[in-house]
Amino acid sequence: MKSVLILGAKSDIAKATAEFYAKNGWNLSLAGRNVIAELSSFSDRLKDGYGCDINLYDLDILDFQSHSEFFKSFQQKPDGVICFIGLLGDQKKSESDFNETKTVIDSNFTGIVSLLNIFANYFEEKEEGFIVAVSSVAGDRGRKSNYTYGSAKAALTTYLSGLRNRLSPKNVHVMTVIPGFVETKMIKNLNLPGLITVSPNYVAKKIFKMQQRKVDLIYVPGYWYFIMAFIKLIPERVFKKLNI
Repeated sequence: MKSVLILGAKSDIAKATAEFYAKNGWNLSLAGRNVIAELSSFSDRLKDGYGCDINLYDLDILDFQSHSEFFKSFQQKPDGVICFIGLLGDQKKSESDFNETKTVIDSNFTGIVSLLNIFANYFEEKEEGFIVAVSSVAGDRGRKSNYTYGSAKAALTTYLSGLRNRLSPKNVHVMTVIPGFVETKMIKNLNLPGLITVSPNYVAKKIFKMQQRKVDLIYVPGYWYFIMAFIKLIPERVFKKLNI
């Protein structure tokens, strides 16, 4: 059986995606902070329901020095990696506290790059594998409500584009996922528009299907491509006056 490593495995979308892979015959490695303590029952349910093997790994994405040892801890390396790691953070706090800014940037970009570089090098040498990472529509244009988070996601999107360009000749698939509004714990306190807000299961299904088809970049749902295309066309002199 093939295996996939899911980073940030405690997130709602990550758990839904893990279940899609499990029921389609994949073994799982689930990694994140305190996953051994917090995902044991979830792991047992998937193993009982789908007969897959599941291993749990504690991972601190901000501990850059531990990433090499984390990679070496896999006796059998995964066939692919899917990254759901992210931190919305506090925009107002980040404007006056650089520690908050650094935590948001490291959680959404620097730490992810540190770890994915290691797996990218392995897949490149092997000439096989895939990397999927979740960015955000917030990275398509900076808004005053979340531009620290958005700038980190913009950097992640650009990184994935370059990584895809580098690894494509080596038969390594890199997919960028750009979701819009999703009903998750991370944004539970935000007042989201119901008509364009989707469930974690919706996103998970899209990720599985599009990864299997080796699609390069997806907006989820697809209409977010057109929404963001319109927003990016708004002239800066107009955009800076909008309260968004």
